[in-house]
Amino acid sequence: MAPSALLASSSVFAADKVKRDKRPVALLLPLSGPRAALGLSMRQAVLLADSGPELTAYDTGGTPEGAVLAARNALKAKAAMILGPVTAEELTAVSAEVARRVPVIAFTNNAVVGAPGSFVFGITPAQVTSAILRYARSRGVRSIVVIDDTSPWSAAAALAAGKAQGEIGIDVRVLTVTDGQPLPEAGDAPDAVLLPGSGAAVLAAARNLKATGIQLLGTVQALDHRPASLEALDGAWIASPDPAAFGRFAGEFRSRHGGTPGALSALAYDAGGIVKILRAKGSLDETALLAETNYPCVTGNVRFRSDGSVARELSILVAGPQGYEPVAVSLGA
Repeated sequence: MAPSALLASSSVFAADKVKRDKRPVALLLPLSGPRAALGLSMRQAVLLADSGPELTAYDTGGTPEGAVLAARNALKAKAAMILGPVTAEELTAVSAEVARRVPVIAFTNNAVVGAPGSFVFGITPAQVTSAILRYARSRGVRSIVVIDDTSPWSAAAALAAGKAQGEIGIDVRVLTVTDGQPLPEAGDAPDAVLLPGSGAAVLAAARNLKATGIQLLGTVQALDHRPASLEALDGAWIASPDPAAFGRFAGEFRSRHGGTPGALSALAYDAGGIVKILRAKGSLDETALLAETNYPCVTGNVRFRSDGSVARELSILVAGPQGYEPVAVSLGA
């Protein structure tokens, strides 16, 4: 090859090489106050995925006022992206302070506080409800009763189910109960009953449904590994992040830091992984965040939408005496 041709080829290669985005990223967490242990665990989880001098943690103290101050300091330090805060109240305050100057990936699961530029990254009731209803419809389920136990999670799941029925072609009725005995009326039995919540009421309802032939549906809230609970939930279909993926993350976390991480730490780890992907692609801005259509995550692969919502793929698990077996993947809202 002639020297001029070799030089031209090298120039093209250099032009095609993406320069890593080294701008700072801010992590807004409660590193003091009553939730300081959670904040520390989440910070450790992020650093497992994207460690380096470009990541700086700012203490929110777990309050909206502290979160605003943390966001203000992060912007002064020229942060290109913010991970956090944890709660919906903090996110509302931070969104007003940031005013879409940089993207905010928050760990709350309250979808109401999402907005352009401020993304609700937590696992929402709508995501798991949509995932389990889509899977049930694919298995021939046409009618569902949703049990609303009046908890915020169940109420949000019931609302999501009502919105989804026209979209996926399924009949949804909501039954509000407070005594843990949510059986549909005799002679008007649905194909399936969705119990979005957790605890004794879910297990009682599961036992009551055993002999009816009605399919039991659940969300991540219902996961319970106690033998008696697995017996009650036997055969239930449950939408949840993949337990095996979470187990791999938890094992890595324990080997590095000790202790057992929770769901919020897993979200923090996933957010760190998203930052790592965007750094490698050369841009940490909102346009780049929205351009990617499938970020691999422990909590379920995700994509970000321009309205501040997040679509998440969730595993469908079948409960059995030995635990929960993944049988499918379903897209949540």
